Amino acid sequence: MKATSLREHTDEELEQLLKDAVKELFDLRIKKGKGDSSEQPLRIRVLRRDLARIKTVLQERTEEKGIARDSKG
Repeated sequence: MKATSLREHTDEELEQLLKDAVKELFDLRIKKGKGDSSEQPLRIRVLRRDLARIKTVLQERTEEKGIARDSKG
């Protein structure tokens, strides 16, 4: 998932993507702890990076809103 494609989503969609990715990552880590690790190392790495991208886009939007408020007042 690229950051440019994430920027096309709304905040609500990003929050939902974030929740889904966190849950999937949690489930994969539980499976890894039980010893079931077929393709999981790659998926875990991809999920961690996707989470970081989603959080980055959300943070950028929060900062933009803060700057916009500061410039108005």
